[in-house]
Amino acid sequence: MSREENLETQRHSLAHLMAASIQESHPDAKFGVGPVVEDGFYYDVLLEEPLTPDALAAIERTMRRKVSEKLSFERIEMPIADAVALFAGMAQDFKVELLNDLRSRGTTALVDVDDPNLVGGGVDTVSVYRTGEFVDLCRGPHVADAGVIRPDAFKLTRVSGAYWRGDQSRTQLQRVYGVAFEDKKALKAYFVRLEEARKRDHRRLGTELDLFSVHPDTVGGGLVLWHPKGGRVRHLVEEYCKNAHLTGGYEFVYTPHIGRRTLWETSGHLGFYADAMYAPIEIDAQEFYLKPMNCPFHVHIFKSGVRSYRDLPIRLAEWGTVYRYERSGVLHGLTRVRGFTQDDAHLFCRPDQMPAEIDTVLGFSLDILRAFGFSEFTMYLSTRPEKRVGRDALWDEAEQALEAALERSGLPYEVNAGDGAFYGPKIDIVLTDAIGRGWQLSTIQFDFNLPERFDLSFVGEDGAPHRPYMIHRALLGSMERFFGILIEHHGGAFPVWLAPVQAVLIPIADRHVDYCRGVLERLREAGIRAELDDGADRMNAKIRKAQVQKVPFMLVVGDKEAGANAVAVRLRSGEDLKARTIDAFLELAREAIASRS
Repeated sequence: MSREENLETQRHSLAHLMAASIQESHPDAKFGVGPVVEDGFYYDVLLEEPLTPDALAAIERTMRRKVSEKLSFERIEMPIADAVALFAGMAQDFKVELLNDLRSRGTTALVDVDDPNLVGGGVDTVSVYRTGEFVDLCRGPHVADAGVIRPDAFKLTRVSGAYWRGDQSRTQLQRVYGVAFEDKKALKAYFVRLEEARKRDHRRLGTELDLFSVHPDTVGGGLVLWHPKGGRVRHLVEEYCKNAHLTGGYEFVYTPHIGRRTLWETSGHLGFYADAMYAPIEIDAQEFYLKPMNCPFHVHIFKSGVRSYRDLPIRLAEWGTVYRYERSGVLHGLTRVRGFTQDDAHLFCRPDQMPAEIDTVLGFSLDILRAFGFSEFTMYLSTRPEKRVGRDALWDEAEQALEAALERSGLPYEVNAGDGAFYGPKIDIVLTDAIGRGWQLSTIQFDFNLPERFDLSFVGEDGAPHRPYMIHRALLGSMERFFGILIEHHGGAFPVWLAPVQAVLIPIADRHVDYCRGVLERLREAGIRAELDDGADRMNAKIRKAQVQKVPFMLVVGDKEAGANAVAVRLRSGEDLKARTIDAFLELAREAIASRS
């Protein structure tokens, strides 16, 4: 068993140990599911009263006692009818429901009963695990006994609400979370990272830095209002990316926010994606839908005229706002929203152009991400699933081209066999942020589906029609989510080129204000985003305020600076660069902007 598998097994066993400890203090508890999640585990449980922090601490102490007792995890296989009777006798209604689902559907494969949305069924035999007095329905595996678990390497962290099987119309349970690691040192490091993540939380910084806001009770949940400072950063991001797209041979298009029902029927979205789409609106007795994606519009643009093999590749790009339904419980700041703007692009090319096109778009994506301060990436190649469209020869060619491009990139990658979309294989780019978290942003996705559905073609050199390859490419993903990640990566201290305010002039006394106004005008003429703080606060308070706002440069002016046509330069880090002439400061600022440091 690998190190990762061993840790996952321990986390799974701790979920059972936690449930056993809850059952000891709450004999009437009814248990839902208890899977392993990133960094730990949870268990959903129905209790008569909410678990308090003191109750959580008591459960954790009971878990450590059970570890010291080296409780065994005994696996028992039994006919599913016996398991139903067993759990019904214990009044574990949720387990009975899962078991009845297992035997009512059409497969004989064992499924993971820790998945509340399990599919499958027709199961004849199931496994249960006994840990002391606690009996649970589970596929396993588990540790042989609790004694192998380090008592100082796990901790219960919080309780939240969770609907049974994710259905808001069903019973609400308490979801009890815990984390577990190999040793005490790793557990401590986790909480250090957690505290750093709290400091960098884009929701808190978004308010403190006046970047954006969300108003669920008035505007609506998951709908973001970009404030002037956030809007300025977004403009700078888009401006840089759009210029790079133009240089890279992309053409910009603009498409509507709604489309007729027939469009979404042809594209297949109403058949495969309806749950994420909003209810239609009626216009002239016809149904229109808010767009969840831009691709069908781009397909129509490609199809609007006769395309020759000489015209290809065609690269269409759009910063297109789309709307997708998300349950209110999963909305999260900028990273999980209902309305967002994608930096969407669709590439149409000939089969012989495809390898070079993949190389180009992969390199292009990485160059853009590096410009915003990201340097660590892992690639994932997702290959053909069992159910798919398109000929095997097409899949072979596409997968080989994607993997060859990954090999040439020299970056680490993993193959997720069978994890591709039904309409084509893809590359996902996962970046690592400043505190070691992975974020999936860019996707390079083949599509064998839409060209067929919309009957796309180009005229080949032989004068006959040929089907083009179509590649979806989202680079930043969405402006909202990318902005949230960007805030947290930099802790709100954007590099100088992206900072909404790059410099603040701070006069020591009122007699220095007029000089500062002249400097301000000169800075702005030079393209520096500068402000003047001529308020009544004392100098030190103004410096602290600028530091809290994470302004890169604070330019302090007193008698000495005003007499020497200079400013005293302080950095947001607290470093004092002393007095510099205006020309010297402009050179410093331009170098910082040009380096994107």
